[in-house]
Amino acid sequence: MDEMTQLRELRAAAPVPDRASLAPGRERLTDAIAGRNRRARGLRADWRIASLGAVVAITAAALFITQLVDAPAPRPSAPATVAGDLDLSGPEAALGRAADFLERQEVPPEPRTDQWIYLWQVGGVPAQPTRKDGSEPEVKGTFEVPDPEPSWIPYDDKAAENDESDTDHRTARESYKIAADLPEEPEALLAELRKVFPTGSGPDGPPEAKDEHSFRALSVLLESYPIPPDALARIYRAMATVGGVKVTDHLIRDASGRQVIAVTRMYDQQDVRREILVDPVDYSYAGQRDVVTRTHEIPGPADLEPMVYQRGDVLMDIARVKAAVVDAKGQKP
Repeated sequence: MDEMTQLRELRAAAPVPDRASLAPGRERLTDAIAGRNRRARGLRADWRIASLGAVVAITAAALFITQLVDAPAPRPSAPATVAGDLDLSGPEAALGRAADFLERQEVPPEPRTDQWIYLWQVGGVPAQPTRKDGSEPEVKGTFEVPDPEPSWIPYDDKAAENDESDTDHRTARESYKIAADLPEEPEALLAELRKVFPTGSGPDGPPEAKDEHSFRALSVLLESYPIPPDALARIYRAMATVGGVKVTDHLIRDASGRQVIAVTRMYDQQDVRREILVDPVDYSYAGQRDVVTRTHEIPGPADLEPMVYQRGDVLMDIARVKAAVVDAKGQKP
């Protein structure tokens, strides 16, 4: 038996991560960026950047996401061991291999309605735009800083299910059932997700084109926890068919320091790409990033000069350190 096969078998019983667990962190990140103030909704942590001209929202983001300190280091993904087994030549190869692996995993039972989702994630410090002369702008006011500690959400949250204010948000139980019921055929799967996560229904700009809508819907569902491994396999196969989707040809480091696979797609008509991060060992969802692809200016408020983002600047960087189903709030896996 070769080393890679042994590694896979050792990890076979590991739970396959996903979205409900990310919901509380996603909520905090969105709240901190937007402050629940619609004037600051220029940068959305939950699905897309509607306007890179919202300088106040962007500079606020630079203050609120803090790196985890005084905590145990997250488990490394052992990329040196798995790199030879990876095929990062394109989305069909990389995501197809992930789907093949997930389809061989045993599907665990659905969580009970009285159980909780434990989530621990960490955010990287996002880039801050600079003035044209290279100096940093003065930022006035204070911004809420999210607690970097783990969080717990109920698997069955009836109050949240009845809240229709966020068309992207689904509870852990809702997301599990959505994922489990997705059709096998990629085109049908994507069409179903576009219905579940509609576009153009909020204050965030005009409706998305079909491929951008599909990729955003996939990224929202992937934030959930838990997703059955067979459903995650179908999701990955469908993602590989979305127009404009690519896979970075090398592993990258996420906000927690692990090396991960980056599945990418450019935002339509913007100089930013979304990266969905995947663990290269068990192919679980590992986080998301938004990265600037071209140095460019963005307009500032009327009393400020234009600001500059540099190619490679990371605007949003979220790494899922751990997610698990537990029996009670406050319990650790």
